[in-house]
Amino acid sequence: MSLIVAIDGPAGSGKGTITKQVGEKLGLINIDTGATFRCVALNMIQDGIQINQENRIKAMIDKIHIDMKENGRVFLNGEEVTKRIRENDVNNFVSPVSVIKIVRDKLLDIQREIAQGKNVIIEGRDIGTVVFPNADVKIYLDASQEERAKRRVKQNQEKGITTSYEEVLKNIIDRDKRDSTREIAPLKQAEDAIYIDSTNMTIEEVVNKIVGIIKERGVNQK
Repeated sequence: MSLIVAIDGPAGSGKGTITKQVGEKLGLINIDTGATFRCVALNMIQDGIQINQENRIKAMIDKIHIDMKENGRVFLNGEEVTKRIRENDVNNFVSPVSVIKIVRDKLLDIQREIAQGKNVIIEGRDIGTVVFPNADVKIYLDASQEERAKRRVKQNQEKGITTSYEEVLKNIIDRDKRDSTREIAPLKQAEDAIYIDSTNMTIEEVVNKIVGIIKERGVNQK
C-alpha cells in the first residue's frame, strides 16, 4: 500500500524546503515535480525551441530523460542541472512552458510512474487537483508575495545566484497571475486541502505542523 502526500502552493512559498524536511522526518520519497518542468524549459532554451514550435517540442519531449537522485540533485539527459534550472532565464520561461499540453501529458506520466507503489511526498501547483487528486493528505502552503520574494532572494544567494528583491518580487507577482489564470491546470487550492499561511512561521513550525497533520491521519512511516 502506498502513501501520497501532496503539497501545493505558489512560487516561493517554501514548498521545496518544507517537502524535503517533512519527507526526511517521515521517511517519504520526495518527488520535485517543479524541477521536471524546469528541466523541459532548460532543454528548450538549450535547443533554441520557442513556445509555438509544437513539432520541435514534441520531438524533444519524446527523447527527454529526467532523473532525480539523493540530496535533491536533478539530472537532465545525463547532466546535473540542479543549480542551472533555478537561474533567471529558466524562472522566466518555465510558467509558459508548463501550460503546453504535450509537456504536461508527458510529465504527468513520468511523475505518476515515479510515485507508483511508493510512500511519497510531492510538491507543485496542481498535485492535489490534477496529478494526484486522490492523495492521502493534501496541503496548500501559502505566504504573502513580499515574504516569498524575501525568501527567494535569500535562497538564490545561498546558491550563488545574484538577484534583486525588486526583480524577484515582480517575477513572483507576474508568476502568480499567470499560474492562477492559465487554462490548463491552474494554481488553486483543492477543496479537501488544508490551508497553511506560513508568512509569520518558521520553517521548523511549518514542518512540525504538517508532520502533525500527517500523523493525525494515522500515517507515520518511521
